[in-house]
Amino acid sequence: MKMSKQNAYDMLTGVGILGTGGGGDPVSFGKPMVDWDYERGRIYELTPPDRVKDDAFIVCGGYMGSVMAFTSIGDMLEAWEKRYELYEAMKMSERIRGKKVDHLVPFELGGTNTTVMLSLAARAGITTVDGDGLGRSAPESQMITFVGYGIELCPMPLVTKNGTTVIVEKTTSPALADEIGRFAVVQDGGAGANNHYHQTGAQLKRSVIPDSISKSMELGEAVHEANKLGNDPIDAFLDVMGGQRLTSGKVEEVKGEDRAGHWHVTVRIKPEDLKGKFEVVVKNEYMLAMSDGKPVVMFPDLICIHYPDTGHGVMSASLKEGMEVVVTAVPAHERLRYAGSTEIGKKAFSPERYGHPELEYRPMEEIVGNLR
Repeated sequence: MKMSKQNAYDMLTGVGILGTGGGGDPVSFGKPMVDWDYERGRIYELTPPDRVKDDAFIVCGGYMGSVMAFTSIGDMLEAWEKRYELYEAMKMSERIRGKKVDHLVPFELGGTNTTVMLSLAARAGITTVDGDGLGRSAPESQMITFVGYGIELCPMPLVTKNGTTVIVEKTTSPALADEIGRFAVVQDGGAGANNHYHQTGAQLKRSVIPDSISKSMELGEAVHEANKLGNDPIDAFLDVMGGQRLTSGKVEEVKGEDRAGHWHVTVRIKPEDLKGKFEVVVKNEYMLAMSDGKPVVMFPDLICIHYPDTGHGVMSASLKEGMEVVVTAVPAHERLRYAGSTEIGKKAFSPERYGHPELEYRPMEEIVGNLR
């Protein structure tokens, strides 16, 4: 499927919500990149997972760095015409494996990280798989379906914004490759591009979140239509994705800092329809929602924060005191939940990774009743 520019705009609205606060801003980053590419004849093209050949060579990838490193596209588009770090990382993958990449699969859904992979495929003359590794965004490279299906994260070639190249060949723990990569990008420009999860088409079909890019288009179209007709865009979102509203209210406090390549904050919201306090823990993405200190939704389930007037997603770096927001939640895809239930997945997805070692994941259906 060749995506029209309107398809791409709809996708950006969809991934802007499903990105759960991270993955890159679809307005300040994704849309300018779409416009830039389409003006230069680069057309994004999707291949459904079931159309991928079993022996195809697929690489996953995207950009890494704090959400604060992606708040403005600035001169990056011009620079990428001369040197596209993600293309360099892909060529490193080809040298490592001794074969050409047949398809790309985005690491996650997000205004930057989905779009940059679509752009890379268009530049390389190949297609992007209609899917990703999460059906949402996540702050670390090991937080993905592929780990639960025996697909190795490493080797992981990485190219920083300023040009340092690193290949993480092997690690002894699921999170270490990401930590090495974060160290490199923090020291050299604040952002970088990586490749990882080299896999065959047969492996991809068992593990990918299927059709997530086209689902994002469907979602974006529904939200746009609701706004056009004067209907509630939050209802339109829930009609497409399922899930439920958690609360709405005003942001009272955003407390935290940009640290070690991640945006670590806690957001306190004064709920209009609940007693007590409501908080969201952020590590780039919205990882944990709590009502009066009790978990109501936990990663990998999706916590989405919306602008109430448009239903569009709010980036975690854009949250400010006094903002009116709506908070919804959607169960993670069954493949992502399965990955998190495996021995390696429990370590890779652990609440300890976002500052809550005392917690253990429970599906939102079991704990959303903690809302007061």
